[in-house]
Amino acid sequence: MLEAKNLVYEYKDGSQRLRVLDGVSLSLQAGKSLCIVGPSGSGKSTLLYLLAGLRVPASGSVLFRGRPLEAMSSKERARLRARDFGFVFQQHFLVKHLTVMENIFVSAHKPNRDTLAYARHLVERLGLGGLEHRFPAELSGGQRQRVALARALVNRPAILFADEPTASLDPDSSANLMQLLREVRGETALIMVTHDTRLLDQFDRTVELIDGKLRQVAKRVS
Repeated sequence: MLEAKNLVYEYKDGSQRLRVLDGVSLSLQAGKSLCIVGPSGSGKSTLLYLLAGLRVPASGSVLFRGRPLEAMSSKERARLRARDFGFVFQQHFLVKHLTVMENIFVSAHKPNRDTLAYARHLVERLGLGGLEHRFPAELSGGQRQRVALARALVNRPAILFADEPTASLDPDSSANLMQLLREVRGETALIMVTHDTRLLDQFDRTVELIDGKLRQVAKRVS
């Protein structure tokens, strides 16, 4: 469903050009989960943004269902992200003056009765029942991140992109969020960047980014 071919990404630092990604290739099948790990500053988030069409590579290609993202206009990529992609970040980025339900429903691609019903379903499945009319300031950090997860899933995206979504949570809240994510994402594929090595066994596949290149990480044998 998603494929990256020989991605190269560089940025300018003074008179130098620094190569962050150097010929990165990977693929993701529908409904599967992929974890990206690596040292701080290795380019994990940059790779995630390239895969989601938020940035364009210097060379190489990202294909979603066979269509190269870099060949699309910025408006086409924006429509694709709104329709087929969901996003969860380390910070929840909730709108302070909107309630829980309003924060979830505001991102609905099709704001109709079916989407509203699904938003209510996510609220219950994520343990937010009874909090629909509260504002972000009235929630715990874990609750706010669950609202952000519901917002990301309300359109039933093909792929959920998650950039360190558990980094600001305590271990119990982090484990709870991952458990809920497994339960509610259904057929949505998942690509997550994380530093938390305790989470790696929860993914179908893990890759490590070092010196601009990827290597496969073997699953631990219990």
